[in-house]
Amino acid sequence: MITKLLVANRGEIAARVMRTAHGLGIGTVAVFSDADADSPFVRLADEAVRLPGVTPSDTYLRADLVVAAAVETGADALHPGYGFLSENAAFARAVADAGLTFVGPSPEAIASMGDKVAAKALMEAAGVPVLPGAVFAADHEPSDAELGAAGERVGYPLLVKAAFGGGGRGMRVVEREAGLVEAVHGARREAASAFGDGTVFLERYLADPRHIEVQILGDGRGGVVHLFERECSIQRRYQKIVEESPSTAVSSELRAELGAAAVAAGKAIGYTGAGTVEFVLAGTGEFYFLEVNTRLQVEHPVTELVTGLDLVELQLRIAEGEPLPSEVLDARIDGHAIEVRLYAEDVPAGYLPATGTLHDWHIPDVPGIRVDAGVEPGSVIGPHYDPMLAKVIAHGRTRTDAARRLARALTGARIHGVTTNRDLLAAILRDPEFLAGNTTTSYLTRSEAVSGEWSQRTTRHSRVVAVAALARQAGNRAAAGVLRTLPSGWRNAGGVGQRVGYAVGEETFEVTYRLGRDGLDVRVDGERLGENVRLGGATEHAVVLEIDGVRRECTVQRVGDQTYVDGPDGSATLTELPRFPDPADAVHAGSLLAPMPGTVVRRQAEVGDEVEAGQLLIVLEAMKMEHSIAAPMAGTVTELAVRQGDQVDTGQVLAVVTPNEPE
Repeated sequence: MITKLLVANRGEIAARVMRTAHGLGIGTVAVFSDADADSPFVRLADEAVRLPGVTPSDTYLRADLVVAAAVETGADALHPGYGFLSENAAFARAVADAGLTFVGPSPEAIASMGDKVAAKALMEAAGVPVLPGAVFAADHEPSDAELGAAGERVGYPLLVKAAFGGGGRGMRVVEREAGLVEAVHGARREAASAFGDGTVFLERYLADPRHIEVQILGDGRGGVVHLFERECSIQRRYQKIVEESPSTAVSSELRAELGAAAVAAGKAIGYTGAGTVEFVLAGTGEFYFLEVNTRLQVEHPVTELVTGLDLVELQLRIAEGEPLPSEVLDARIDGHAIEVRLYAEDVPAGYLPATGTLHDWHIPDVPGIRVDAGVEPGSVIGPHYDPMLAKVIAHGRTRTDAARRLARALTGARIHGVTTNRDLLAAILRDPEFLAGNTTTSYLTRSEAVSGEWSQRTTRHSRVVAVAALARQAGNRAAAGVLRTLPSGWRNAGGVGQRVGYAVGEETFEVTYRLGRDGLDVRVDGERLGENVRLGGATEHAVVLEIDGVRRECTVQRVGDQTYVDGPDGSATLTELPRFPDPADAVHAGSLLAPMPGTVVRRQAEVGDEVEAGQLLIVLEAMKMEHSIAAPMAGTVTELAVRQGDQVDTGQVLAVVTPNEPE
């Protein structure tokens, strides 16, 4: 019997596991890095043990410290969550050697699937379809000739993947031989940083397939069942952002075939607990084995919502030696569930991770919506870990019901202080192509509705910046020493009234407004906001604005020079522009700025080097991903302001490239 459980993870998954454990009467222990000292999951635990440091390699990847924390606090079981050490066979073995119960499969099962090349051979022997590939171990640096020969055997396009780990880290698509060497070396560095092992393998890349996975449960006695499929095809950087169950592409016949293959995979390795067998599904209906994730998946809630089962509870009961209950053996699909991953990232900038402090965090608590979050108001989002803030999941009688419900919850959320992918997710859920089920892995690159989401913002932002300006003026009037009862922006005589500038992303807007005897006149970049504009009310926290007969109410929060506006037009973050910019703030032409906080892991040039446009100069690592900084133009590197190992902040000058004088 488990009486005290240490959760060897952080954020939303740590909190998720603890809630179920508490419901079963099990005590919990958290481990936390210095960066996570004030995180909600730490307070949720009954006890917590500090892991000194902030990087994963110093904290959550330190198996010795994690096991010692469990022993010190008297825990009798350990749940690994996902990521970090969850698929590390040596860690599972160390847990068992310490006399603790590992909530997951055996070390042998983890090891058999952790080596993805051996795993493919094992699956092939079990009758599961596989794709051709090649492997390069961490302790062997392959020559260019070796890589070229392997690429030729596998065929192009091919995928370079980390052999140990997942989540899109250490993964690259290579279209032709010329890009293979750099892709392999980059994937090896990224895999070593994220998972502690730089082994990678090559695999034939299927163009535009679907990513389908099957949830399995094993009881440790030879019994393995499946709990249907999940569709996980909508991805950016090979990491899932939208998951659902069931899949629109899977018929009852195909579901039976996928389930049988997944069960065969589980039985081949003697699987215990909850795991996932992942497949790629070609347009022809053929499917191929990708991998077995020997852990709980991020997207497990969609399976829970359509089956009514608690997978964490089942993990714990199986770990205690119980057989699979009848509700698992007789499980059926009820309705449809969709999950989105809410990330701190800048989508228009290329999905770059974002950092900051959450000044406000609220997702509407409405029927049919579940929120698994690892943050709260005041949480600091740093560069050290995965940028996922929360998973928001909807369940409905139909897929359309679930999509509508989820989109409304996202647009009604208040998320201030950190740039997120919230608007992208809402646009996906309302996209006719998504609603029609046309969601292959190329969806994000070809969806007109999603790309149009960003092009349509200017019109909405005209209203949003007007709201921000009116709330600002209302706040100023409320704080005024005299005549504070006059309406916001009131002028007895004519004139241009008040003027304020805002930046919204890369766009800038100038708002002028005047409230006089003849009504409210609001102009954005000289254009009137409408023919008939009425102010229904304005405070520094809320504005009711009626434009040509349409009334909209927005809430406003100001933090320093940042203004956050939420309303029917969605949400926007505005930066108030100084009236008289400081010339010292300008940067030289040709400057390369850090797009996010991170660590310099590599320099590819030196001062005085001649470079071409697009040539790689610096590689940054942030949130366990590598980001390439390239020359913006052909020229000479005249300044390199950073060295390998340096920590940099967003906007910091990394290097300067000066264009060559024409001959």
